Amino acid sequence: MKKKNPKTFVLDTNVILHDPTCINHFEENDIIIPLVVIEELDHFKRGNQVINLNAREFARTLDSITGNDIFNGGISLGEGKGKIRIVITKGLAKEIQEVFREDNVDHRVLSAAYEAKQKFDGKRKVILVSKDVNLRMKAKALGIPAEDYTTDRIPNVEELYSGKETIENFDDGILQKLYQPPYEAPATKIIKKYKIDAAPNKYFILRNTNRSILAYLDSEMEALHRIDKETVYGIKPRNAEQTFAVNALINKEIPLVTLTGKAGTGKTLLALASALQVRSEYRQIYVARPVVPLSNKDIGFLPGDVESKLAPYMQPLWDNLKVVQDQFKETDKNYQTINNMLKEEKLVIEPLSYIRGRSLQRIYFIVDEAQNLTPHEIKTIITRAGEGAKIVLTGDIYQIDHPYLDAQSNGLSYLIEHFKGQKLYAHVNLEKGERSLLAELASNLL
Repeated sequence: MKKKNPKTFVLDTNVILHDPTCINHFEENDIIIPLVVIEELDHFKRGNQVINLNAREFARTLDSITGNDIFNGGISLGEGKGKIRIVITKGLAKEIQEVFREDNVDHRVLSAAYEAKQKFDGKRKVILVSKDVNLRMKAKALGIPAEDYTTDRIPNVEELYSGKETIENFDDGILQKLYQPPYEAPATKIIKKYKIDAAPNKYFILRNTNRSILAYLDSEMEALHRIDKETVYGIKPRNAEQTFAVNALINKEIPLVTLTGKAGTGKTLLALASALQVRSEYRQIYVARPVVPLSNKDIGFLPGDVESKLAPYMQPLWDNLKVVQDQFKETDKNYQTINNMLKEEKLVIEPLSYIRGRSLQRIYFIVDEAQNLTPHEIKTIITRAGEGAKIVLTGDIYQIDHPYLDAQSNGLSYLIEHFKGQKLYAHVNLEKGERSLLAELASNLL
């Protein structure tokens, strides 16, 4: 049996803010946390933003690891795992100071990694782990190996599950059967004949030279069921993908739905309209989106009171609600229903951090811009779903505002990769923009 050669990983603050459980994912390797990181985390403990909650969670984890050894030889994280220790950096190492001069948090972390590397003198590999690409470049320039935190990174975004498939030259006899009651066909032979990559609640465009049909594979993968376009609260699907999306959004048997697609494909609009269509089945509708702080700065850095700071973040949700409402005249009952729901807080539009901690029993919960959430944050949301809740996450995995996330490491991509094949889950990637010809052209060309 080959003997393992443990490494030592030096963690940057942003890794902990990204995943407060990160210290559990380094297997038999040791972890060093520079004291300056603990100090920086202290600044993030106050507040209701996601990074504040993560900072507090990590502080509780660290507090449970007791003993003075955490500052000396380190404390074991458990059987088969390495040790964790906090190191104190007294100013910058001479070599770091000569190159960078400025004494800041990044350079202190760099100095801690440099000093650890010098101490082991090649006997053990020391690696700096940071979500900050600039800090990783600085480390490499000094001969210190540096890596991104990739534990929750998906392998290939281009092969991400799309939730749908088109089958050409489909058997006309089966298509005709789908046009007649009970509008379904046994799936086993079809899956085998057309070599379908089958998954529960997967959607299909089935066509031949004579006709075409939209269908979905049920959660047990036993039958293909025909789907018709269904208008939801005045909003009618304009293409096949939108028809699939509506089907998943109003299906009470599918408690978790993800919708991806570029701007203008109708993700948020369809989710809102569908929620309003099935509102009688739920206690409340929550619509939220994460407030993404720039470079991990709290919104407190922005001018104005809380309402004025958050207004620009939340306005797109109100705009979508207005589009749904404007399908009806002001005197129409459906128009008034939305106003009444807002007044009675049956429909709540708020930043995601405000909704945390609330009970999610029989809630239709829409999270917009979910690509700006980390995998840990997505997990936190879904694991809080109560009985009768439905969670819908929408976003564009290529349009990320978070400074330390990308198409492969964001929570939405991570969720799609890991939930494919689950009976309680459906996903649709919307490809065609439906705002206007100009919006579609701009999205494709610019």
